[in-house]
Amino acid sequence: MSRRKFLKTGAAGLAGASVAGTGLITSAPAIAQEKTKLTVVSTWPRDFPGLGISAQRLVARIGELSEGSIETEYFAAGERVGAFDSFDEVASGNAQAYIAADYYWKGKHPAWAYFTSVPMGMTTTEWTAWINFKDGQALWDEVASEFGLKCLPCGATGTQMGGWFNKEIESADDLKGLKMRIPGLGGDVMAKLGASPVSLPGGQIYENLVSGSIDATEWVGPYNDYFMKFYEAAKFYYYPGFHEPGGGLSFGMNKEFWDGLSDTHKAIITAACQEEHSHQYHETVANNGVFLARMINENGVELKEFNDDIYDSFAEASVEVFEETRDHSALAAKVHDNFTEALTEMGGWMKIAEIAFSNQRNRILDI
Repeated sequence: MSRRKFLKTGAAGLAGASVAGTGLITSAPAIAQEKTKLTVVSTWPRDFPGLGISAQRLVARIGELSEGSIETEYFAAGERVGAFDSFDEVASGNAQAYIAADYYWKGKHPAWAYFTSVPMGMTTTEWTAWINFKDGQALWDEVASEFGLKCLPCGATGTQMGGWFNKEIESADDLKGLKMRIPGLGGDVMAKLGASPVSLPGGQIYENLVSGSIDATEWVGPYNDYFMKFYEAAKFYYYPGFHEPGGGLSFGMNKEFWDGLSDTHKAIITAACQEEHSHQYHETVANNGVFLARMINENGVELKEFNDDIYDSFAEASVEVFEETRDHSALAAKVHDNFTEALTEMGGWMKIAEIAFSNQRNRILDI
């Protein structure tokens, strides 16, 4: 029986009952519906295909699942605060939640990076398993609580592309002096290789690439990148991305707000976030191939693969970055070590299961 039908049937039964000792027929009292205001700020532009629409869909879904008892209000990047100001807006309590990639906050603590994606790290499938069924969520809670926050996974973009470049990258030497928009620990890796990493919110990347203020950029993948029109300024599109092999986005809430919610409202927000985490990932997988073909066939994009020597350079620089990350604090080392242990366990299984199968399937089907 549905909750709505149960409540309706129960109320009707009570309406026909007499109050003991009076003989009076009374109606059941109305069920008081608590109201909670939820203001959400985002790091993504409004109505932007992929990331922006996902954020808007999630906020609307929370209101829908709560049947209006959670009154939602959504602000895209720049509408209330700047994209990178969303963390402080929520930590201070001025807004109740943000939707973002938590590696944007690695300057506050490097452990934040592990709750989006790190170089040579987990795929989306592995990361989601770590968060939900291993120690990932507990560690995320530990990091977030130091800043008065509570975070939940709310989206995923899968393995990302290596990025857009205005010249061919044939060796690690070609990265030296390159000004590239790349956040997170991936940016630190590029710095080790002589590039100059730049951190820009999504809405500012195109203008900087077109003007020549940056020489290269990573963003997400074909579905999201197509609408950014990066192909108008950089024709070389490299894969696979070492910096974001997978991971997830964050619905970061003010912890005092979260702690004050009813169990029902906590369950509603959690369910909506889990639903959107899956929805966005599969939406991206469904669309990436279509938009990659469109950019190649209609916009003259040249698809390029990083060679093994370049990828080895990414790996060597990543080791240095991880060592520095561990040295930051006991908490950073704790997160890194747990992440690495889980990656080894799950990666070993993926190697003999999904990866081995997909390689054989693609060989036979010539995909």
